[in-house]
Parts: sequence; C-alpha cells; structure tokens
Amino acid sequence: MIDPIRVVVADDQAIIRDAVAAMLDLQPDIDVVGTAADGAELVTLVRETTPDVVLTDLRMPGVDGAEATRQIGESHPGLPVVVLTTFDDDASVFAALDAGAVGYLTKDADRHELAGAIRTAAAGQSVLDRSVQQRLVAAMRPTGPAPRSEVTGVGSLTTREREVLVHMADGLSNREIAAALYVSESTVKTHINNAFAKLDVRDRAQAVALAYRSGIARG
Repeated sequence: MIDPIRVVVADDQAIIRDAVAAMLDLQPDIDVVGTAADGAELVTLVRETTPDVVLTDLRMPGVDGAEATRQIGESHPGLPVVVLTTFDDDASVFAALDAGAVGYLTKDADRHELAGAIRTAAAGQSVLDRSVQQRLVAAMRPTGPAPRSEVTGVGSLTTREREVLVHMADGLSNREIAAALYVSESTVKTHINNAFAKLDVRDRAQAVALAYRSGIARG
C-alpha cells in the first residue's frame, strides 16, 4: 500500500483553513498532518511534521506566505509549496514564485483541482492556475528575439517534447495534454521531465517562458 501524501495547510482564516483541511482529508491518498494560522506557525509546523507538500495562503499576518515559503525552501530544500490565495495580481504571483512556490491556485479552485494540485506537487511537477499561467506568460513574453544563450537545448528537443511545450504554453494540464496527444499522463510527465532537463529549467513557468522566447510557442 502506498503511503498517503502528508500535507500541512496554512491560512489565517479558520473557516477556510478547516474547510480546506477537511476537504483534503476526504481524499484516500492525502493526509493533513497539521494546520497553521500564519507563516511563523507554518515554518515551525513543517519542522515538526516533515510533510510531503505545503499548502499555504499568501497574505497572512506577521510572516506572510511568501516569506514562509522562502524560509521553508532554505530549511527544507525540495519540499514543494503550493499557494492557495484569493489574489492573482502580478505582484502576488511573482512574490510567491520568486520565493520558491511550485504551485499557485486561486480559492475558486474546486476540490478536484486542489487535490490534483497536491498530487502534482508531490510528484515533483509545478501546477499553476490557468489564469495565473496566462498572466505569467504575458509578463515574460519577449518583445524581440531571444539571445542565443536563452535557447540553449531547444534544438535537442524531440517533436513530441515540442508539442508538449506548446500545449503547456496554452495552459493545458498534464491530463489535458495526454488527451490531446492520445498518450498516458505518465508519458506526458516523461516528456516534460526530459524537456526540463534539456532546457535546464526547473518548472513549468520557466519552460513556458522559454518556449515563447525561443519561438516554439507563439501568442
């Protein structure tokens, strides 16, 4: 039997914190091992419970979600942090991603999207709300040709890896890409991991930005 994904949840609003925790606990493969009301409490909780994934609000009193994410990244490298927040403005998005978050969802996500994001993060993949990804791509889209150094590795991509990148740039999830290409999700993940290695990027945001800069994807 596979061990459940251990998750900690942080939100300064108790009603949201408890609702999210209860919703995730209903999933047979997810186990909420603790909740926190602010970033400082979250950092301590992570140290005490050693979770597999952190789910945190962004704007909290004292130590906010971005700073907590930064501290967690320093003390627990590789621990995926997914932000769940009301805000999808540029400042909030970039603050979270710059701090090291691998995922960014808004609070209108349903329970399936939320549970899916936890599973995706636990599997080592990034997950971005579609509107957030479109905002990120728009901000990163170049106005001129990319320097040669920024397209290193593009020439080694296979045709299928390029197709996967184009679909990622369109905001499709792994499941939607699999359906579009008539392959399994595990095959899509393999293509994504191979593309990441060839492009020397660490997450979907960087890969999508590079896809636009190199001309693989076009707005």
